[in-house]
Amino acid sequence: RKQATEYSSSSSDEEFESKPSLTHKAKRALRKRRKLEKETKQLIKQEELKRLHKAQAIQRQLEELEERQRTLEIFGVELERELRGEADSGTKDENQMLHEWFELVMEKNKLMRYESELLIIAQELELEDHQSRLEQKLREKMAIDDSLKDEMDLNEEDEI
Repeated sequence: RKQATEYSSSSSDEEFESKPSLTHKAKRALRKRRKLEKETKQLIKQEELKRLHKAQAIQRQLEELEERQRTLEIFGVELERELRGEADSGTKDENQMLHEWFELVMEKNKLMRYESELLIIAQELELEDHQSRLEQKLREKMAIDDSLKDEMDLNEEDEI
């Protein structure tokens, strides 16, 4: 009897102790999940900031490019007038002016290609930002228990 009583009391003690350990495990898992979510949000913020800085740099480069193109355009107009004989060409001969003209055209084409590349990079950044926002929205939708979602929520989740 004494052994049976000790056994039953120890088994009930184990049950009592196992319940707090389950809640302790649940708390630990919850803390770990919150920490992971916090780290994920920080990473997302860092990525957004990187994209923002890159977009700002691209914008500055586009503005500089536009200024350079304007300068070339003004120089090109003057050179055209000289080639047509409408302006005083000074000591320049026609071959030298044609050489300058072709260099000007090559420079302008190079700037146009560079502008196209910058615009493509800017579009990629915009798409990455859009994707990031969609992923965040999807994570938020998936964090909600399915039993709490109505058909519209499920459809929106599927669409995302």
